[in-house]
Parts: sequence; C-alpha cells; structure tokens
Amino acid sequence: MKPQNPLQKLSPNFVIPPGSQVVLTVTKPVGDGEFKKPGSVGIVLQSPPHNNEPYLVQFTDESTVSANFDELTLRRQEVEHLLTADDTGLREHIIYRCQVGSKAFGLANENSDDDVRGIFLPPADLHWSLYKLPEQIELIENGEDEVYWELEKFLRLALKANPNILETLWTPLVIEASPIAERLREIRCAFLSRHIYKTYSGYVISQFRRMKNSVEKSGKFKVKHAMHLIRLLYSGISALETGEIVVDVSSHREELLNIRNGEWSFEEIRQKALSLDKVFQGAFDKTELPEQPDFETINQFLIEARRSVT
Repeated sequence: MKPQNPLQKLSPNFVIPPGSQVVLTVTKPVGDGEFKKPGSVGIVLQSPPHNNEPYLVQFTDESTVSANFDELTLRRQEVEHLLTADDTGLREHIIYRCQVGSKAFGLANENSDDDVRGIFLPPADLHWSLYKLPEQIELIENGEDEVYWELEKFLRLALKANPNILETLWTPLVIEASPIAERLREIRCAFLSRHIYKTYSGYVISQFRRMKNSVEKSGKFKVKHAMHLIRLLYSGISALETGEIVVDVSSHREELLNIRNGEWSFEEIRQKALSLDKVFQGAFDKTELPEQPDFETINQFLIEARRSVT
C-alpha cells in the first residue's frame, strides 16, 4: 500500500512545537550549492501560527531551511505513520450507507445538505497486514463529505451509546446495506442500555457549557448547537421510555426550527433544557433498559462478520 505523509493523519489544527525533532521528506537548498536531502533530521526552531506558513528547521551543522508542514514528518512517529494504510482503496469494502442529519431528523429545508454515514468492513488480510487500517475514512462525493467507520470501531462506539452512531443504525433513510449490515440493524437493540442516559447527558452538559462560555464572552451562541441540544434530550427521553432510538423528530419540528432560526433566547433554551433534563432523569429512573448492552451478541456478530470476508 502506498504510504502517506505521516503528518496528514494528525489533526488539521496541529502545529509542530519548537524543539521537536523532524525529518525532511524533500530536498532543500541551504546555500552555496549545498542541499539537505530527504531523511535529514533537524530541530524546529520556529513554528508558524498555522500550517499555511513555513517552519524554520535547524540541522546539526547549524544550517537552517524553511520547510512547509507537508515537507516534514515527526522523527519519533515516522515509522508508525508510514505503516498506516492508504485509505483510497477502502471504498470497495463499504457495507452500509445511510442518510443522517436534518433530512433524517425531519428538519430539512431547501438548503439542507446530504449527510451520509456508514460502515466499512475490510478483509482479513488488511487486518493482518503490518499497515494499520484507519478507524474512520472520509470521502468526498459530489462536493459532500461522507464518513465511514471501520466495523469494530463502529460497534465499540455504539456499545458506548454514542448518539451519532446510534442514529446511524436507526435512521429510516438507508441508501444501501449488505446482508451483514442488514443483520446488524436487526440486532441493533443489543446496543441499548442505561449507558444512554450517561452518554447523552455528557453530550448535553458539554454542549451547554460551550454555549454558556460563548454567551459570557461574546453575548452570542450557535443556534444550531442549541437546537441539537434540545433534540438530543428529546431523543434520549424517547430511548429510555421506548427502547428505540427515534431519529425523526418532526413532531417537534416547529419548536426546533424556531430555536435554529434564532427565535429563542439563551435563557429560554436554558429553561427548556432544565425542564427536559428532569424528564430525562425520571425516564432513567423508570427505564427497563439493562445496565449493560449485550456484549456477547455483538461480539459474536463481529466474529461472524470478520469470517465472512476472510
């Protein structure tokens, strides 16, 4: 498999700090007809504020070069990152594609994007390979980003009651599903447990804290985030009461769209969230969901899925 530049796998906001040992991936002139070849090791003297600007790198002989982010790799991580598999050939292993986001929520308008999510299941030889598979891939189709999780990563997130993952399993807007993916949807209730309360509450708390900090700093908050905070509380309450993840929240469409359109103040949203949180707590106290998800069912499913593509 073709190795990628190691730093391409890091966060887009990552900036190499001064003092880091780096390796050149290209040839760089250092004056008087001298060059530093690929593989030369140096130390970052100066880091730019962002990766659109070059780094200043110094070598053992005290010569320096100006190098861009994509012309460098971190010395200590070079081998590990070079052994990361190229994800360009993984599309053929996608087993599930679905629509999430506003269209699945019943909150779409004429400007709504297509939010496509799904799962890929690589064959055994790719798992056994020295090249490490990515846990997630992003593809661009017709100008829209599509996100796919490797099957085991997807299952682990679902067992933790990750809201985005559970919505991917319960969305009514399925684009395509292999027999393995259809089987996964059939057993999806095995993922549900009282962890829903803990995970959803964590998301709500984090989102509310960000909104509160934003209001304190600028007097403003992101209305889309506010809408999803309320939507998530409705979804969590429904999950604990019914044992199903309700993705389509069109029954609350007017209220949620009013929030997204900026018609609610921060205080109104806060009061609504507090009110729903009390209902959420009550639903948690009465829910018939088990303490833990059905690990054995999901584990057996993963083993069978792996064997099916060996």
